[in-house]
Amino acid sequence: MIKSLFPLKGYFQYWLEKKNKASLQNPHLFSLVSELEIFLEERKHLDLDIEDWRAQLLQNHQTIEVLDLGAGSKKVPSNRRKISAITKHSTSGRKFAQLYQYFASLTPANHLLELGTCMGLTTRYLHRVAKGKLATFEGSEAIQNTAKRGMESSQVEFILGDISDTLPRYLSENNQVDFALVDSSHTYQKTIEFTDLLMKHCDSKSILAIADIYWSKGMNRAWQELKSRKEVQLSLDFYECGILIFDYPGEKSHLILDY
Repeated sequence: MIKSLFPLKGYFQYWLEKKNKASLQNPHLFSLVSELEIFLEERKHLDLDIEDWRAQLLQNHQTIEVLDLGAGSKKVPSNRRKISAITKHSTSGRKFAQLYQYFASLTPANHLLELGTCMGLTTRYLHRVAKGKLATFEGSEAIQNTAKRGMESSQVEFILGDISDTLPRYLSENNQVDFALVDSSHTYQKTIEFTDLLMKHCDSKSILAIADIYWSKGMNRAWQELKSRKEVQLSLDFYECGILIFDYPGEKSHLILDY
């Protein structure tokens, strides 16, 4: 019960501290949020086919055997899960998939990584803004097989296996990370491990997104530590995710934003 209350308590704190665009005094931050609004408006009628795919998945009640290498699911704890349930409880909605698109688009977008393919919905959104290669990592073969349906592209590489093994191997051959979304293990240890590894391959133009930063005390602890890393100049808290930015023309800053 205490664990299940943490996201609610976290949201209350987020709600008390969040700021809207009108309250931003820094011109760089004001511009960043204004450009996000423009991006969302311009893409209002784009990528709707991905939402059609989501609707199909939500109607797919096939049960698959899931190999879970992270903290597991709060809503569907069994390893046998319906595709519809996984889609409903374990995927990012359009709002945050577009947020990830926006921040990916602020980078060179030649080398994008997604840790945690799940049903491939965010994969599809990121693919639409990728200028180069998108590598997406998943631990469960049954989930990856579902995500890959109808998504054949030379730009996208689906990587199967324990990310603790596959990510270091991938980065040893692909040195640059422009944008990465960490949305896999939902544990403190693995989130720190994966993000620190990614940071070694980032430069000043790179941006990292950490999903579910209020999912548990452990995830929030990881977020608090990551945003304090000396390389991070600006961190943005959107409750459902946190954004780490390395190139910011002001003093090291943290902002909790309404979204």
